[in-house]
Amino acid sequence: MTVTKKDLSLAVAERTGCKKSLAAQAVDNLFKVMREHLIQGNRIEIRGFGVFEVKNTKPKPAARNPRTGERIFVPAHRKTHFKPGKILKQALKEPIG
Repeated sequence: MTVTKKDLSLAVAERTGCKKSLAAQAVDNLFKVMREHLIQGNRIEIRGFGVFEVKNTKPKPAARNPRTGERIFVPAHRKTHFKPGKILKQALKEPIG
C-alpha cells in the first residue's frame, strides 16, 4: 500500500481535530523545510523515528550501460540516506501476522 502526502494530511487532521486544509499546509511545510535542510547537507534527526542524512558518492569512471554495454562515466554526487530509529527498527523486526 502506498501512503501519499494527502493521506498523511488527512490522518494528521483526524488525530489533531484541526481542519484538513490546515493539516495539509502543516505537512506540506514540514516536507519543504526538511527538503531545504537536506539540500544544504544538514542531518535531520527525529527521535523515535530515524535520521535522514546526505552522503557523498564516489565517481565511477568504469560503469556500463546495461542496455547497450557502453562504458560511461558516473560523476560523484550526493544521495539521501535514512537510518530508522530504535522504536521503528524494533517494530519492523516483529513477525507479520
